[in-house]
Order: sequence, then C-alpha cells, then structure tokens
Amino acid sequence: MEKAPGTVVVKVGTSSITDEAGRLLEGPIAKLCSEVAALVAGGTRVVVVTSGAIAAGLQVLGLERPSDPAVLQAVAAVGQSRLMSHYERAFLDQGLVAGQVLLAPLDFTERSQYLHARQTLSLLMDLGVVPVVNENDAVADDEIRFGDNDRLAALVAHLVRADLLVLLTDAAGLFTADPRQHRDASLVEEVVEVDEVLASAGGPGSHRGSGGMASKLAAAKIASWSGVPVVIASAERPAVLADAVSGAPGTGTYVRARDARLPARKLWIAFALAPSGRLVVDTGAKAALMERGVSLLPAGLTEVRGEFWAGDAVEVAGPDGAVFAKGIVRHGAKDLARWAGRQSSQLPPDVPPEVVHRDDLVLLP
Repeated sequence: MEKAPGTVVVKVGTSSITDEAGRLLEGPIAKLCSEVAALVAGGTRVVVVTSGAIAAGLQVLGLERPSDPAVLQAVAAVGQSRLMSHYERAFLDQGLVAGQVLLAPLDFTERSQYLHARQTLSLLMDLGVVPVVNENDAVADDEIRFGDNDRLAALVAHLVRADLLVLLTDAAGLFTADPRQHRDASLVEEVVEVDEVLASAGGPGSHRGSGGMASKLAAAKIASWSGVPVVIASAERPAVLADAVSGAPGTGTYVRARDARLPARKLWIAFALAPSGRLVVDTGAKAALMERGVSLLPAGLTEVRGEFWAGDAVEVAGPDGAVFAKGIVRHGAKDLARWAGRQSSQLPPDVPPEVVHRDDLVLLP
C-alpha cells in the first residue's frame, strides 16, 4: 500500500489479551493501544473490535466456563466493564479516548439500526475517539448472535467502509498445515479465494476463545465480499499494525478483496441473517437464477423445507441438494408448499409472483 488506509478495523481475540487463567494482561493491551495510537497519529481512523469479556468475568468471579447461556451472560456483564477499563487506561496513556460500543445482530439486519450504528461510529472517530466494539453478550439471545467476534469485525468493516481489516490472533497467520503438529508447515502469505482453503482450516487454538483459523477465514470471506482486504497476523508481532497497513512482506496472511462488492443489503442476507428454511428448485430455475439473475418464481420450486414466514431468510438449493443461493422470501412456507410448481398465472389474485425477488437474492460460491 502506498499510503495509509483511511479507516482500519482491528480485531483482537481473547487468547491474545488474557493468560491461561483468563486474567486480562496489561502488556498485550498496552501494545495494541500503542500501535493503534501510532496509526491514528498518522491520520488513520481506527476501530478496535475486542473479545475477552467472558474470560475476564470468569476470572473475577472465580468460575469455570459454564454451559448455561444465562450464566455466561451474567459473567459477560461483569467482565465487560473490567475489559473496558483496561482499554480506557491504555488509550489514556497514549493521549487517546476510548468509546465503548456494544453491537447486536439487529444493528446489521434493520436498516435504521444499521445507519444509526454507522453514524455513531463515524461521529466517534470524527471526535478523535477510538471506538472499542464488542458484541452485547450480556443481553444477546443465544439463538440470535454473531457467534464470534471475527464475524462481527468483518461486518463492522463493511459498516464503516473500512479500507483494511486486521485480525490479530495467537498464530502468525494461515499455514499450509497446523504448525503445532507439523514442523515443516509454512505461512500462506496470500489468499485469493477463501473457499479454497476454508475446509482445511483448524478450530480454536485456545480454550479461552470461540474462534480459530476457520473463524478468521470465514470473517475474511465476509470482508472480501464487502470489498475489504484482510490481514490475519500474530498479535505478538512487533509493529504488526504498521506492517499490516504498509503491506510489509511476511506480516501474516493477506486475503484479497473481491472486485465485485456486495451492497449492504445483500451482505446482510448472505452473512448476517440466519436461514429459517430451504427451497429446492429444479435445474431450469437454478440455471436461470445463476446465469440470468432473475427472480425465483413458484414454477421452479420442487420442495419447501422448514417453517418460515414472509421476510425470513432461506437457503436455495438445486436438485442435488447443494445450496447455491440465499434470499429473503416474499411468502410463508405453507403458501409456497401449495404453490410449488405452479405458473404465476395460477396464483391467487393480487399475490406477488416472486418467491424471492432478484434484489433479495445472493448467489453463493
């Protein structure tokens, strides 16, 4: 990169800022904040997405990680304030002010919430504040949540129109094999198509985190589809943020952005909305959707699976069962089950003929 990006989103995982007991470590947090401050001093706007609230809460309360979601939410409420106090002190040492922002999936799926969240983050950065973002774990519905902060960071990168997403972890990047088990594993310095390497990625490297390399790559895919390049690198690397921004060789794994960017609405559909059901279509409908970009009509439907209502997200699969698209349905499951295979002229009067309108349909790799 010839010049510093205008906006960078930096995500740091639990394992990078806590010890084995879950205690927050001042050193790694101070290092991160110092490097963020250096970027800000150079004119770059920075958003930090951080994990660690649950791990910090467990340590404060002297608990082992419980399986009860309600207890985890209570733990997060305790840990979040402790986590934020560390960031506040570390940024103050750098002459910066930190601002806590807790986000939920609703902030990305509802248009008004999405615009409000964007405005808030933009205003904070305009004021010289470093937004410190986390999922609102204390009140999040266990069935409606981001799942991990890698995904959240990718969605935030799209939200603020970032020029770069940096995912900091306890590994130096993506390797050709698990370096903990294969001494000859080498760093993959660039990824062009995430789907080609997702299947071989590993799970969490630490019991304290919820992510792992597969999570990093899934997040990188979201960011890539947003037109945002990604660097996956070690949080322990000296000057890792400066190197990531400047494109220094060997910093970590660089994931290219796709040339064609998904607009915000289609990004929500593809990655922020959980599917409530599945539509199976025939060969002709699949070809029409993929090749001509048309809307899905009842005539192409062969099967309706699951219970869903108009406005819900659904997967679209071909005759072989492979999912190739995702979209927002305009009719509920019961109606579509009755109308499957019918021509549009056979539908009840005043019923919109589209099952999924092309503006609400996203083709998946």
